[in-house]
Amino acid sequence: MDSTASGAAPWHLWVVGVIALLFTAFGGYDYTMSQLGDRAYIEAAVGGMGIPVDAAVDYFSSFPLWLDFLWAVGVWGAVLGAVLLLLRKRMAYPIFVLSLAAFIATNVYGFANPIPGINDPTPTYIATAVVFSVMLGLTLYARAMAARGVLG
Repeated sequence: MDSTASGAAPWHLWVVGVIALLFTAFGGYDYTMSQLGDRAYIEAAVGGMGIPVDAAVDYFSSFPLWLDFLWAVGVWGAVLGAVLLLLRKRMAYPIFVLSLAAFIATNVYGFANPIPGINDPTPTYIATAVVFSVMLGLTLYARAMAARGVLG
């Protein structure tokens, strides 16, 4: 039952919002550990792909400033979108759109310039597809909630 007519948000908004916040917060953690060059984290993230840790640390630290900026917009925009969704703010939708666009741009760069020494990029492709699907779903969900007047 949709309870938006009474001013209350539908139950699924809270479920989607909390899951979105947890999912995007992990992205924030990944971004932070990668930016800090945390060797243990990076080794755990890329170890199964046959990439030497030093190569991965060097790869992330060599990103041009514009790419770091887009990566930050993608990650922290997604976190902000999730928070705005939980706060029932209409801005959740355009923030998710911006985050998704930044995600796509950074991944185009990443696929064109893979980590040197990667033996099997399949895990990267799978992870990217999962994140893209979730972010697209959140963007469409926020659009639908805004259109229904749930987000003000």
